[in-house]
Amino acid sequence: MVAGTLSTISFLPQVWKIWREGDTRSISLRMYSVTVSAFTLWLLYGVLINNWPIMIFNALSLGLSGSILVMKWRNRERDKDEG
Repeated sequence: MVAGTLSTISFLPQVWKIWREGDTRSISLRMYSVTVSAFTLWLLYGVLINNWPIMIFNALSLGLSGSILVMKWRNRERDKDEG
């Protein structure tokens, strides 16, 4: 539970910073695509074995990393122009 909590909250500062500043230039689209895919697979695994901690923490991490991915995706043209 501690590991799940720490892993999940590790995304909060990045989400907050992007939300506040709107700057996604330093975010890797590929890395977050892989991360979101991994959390999706872990969530599905948790569902298959009916393990609530795996489901809850991976769903939360998926939501947070997914929001970073969406913000990066929306800013990709602006990031390209500024970079």
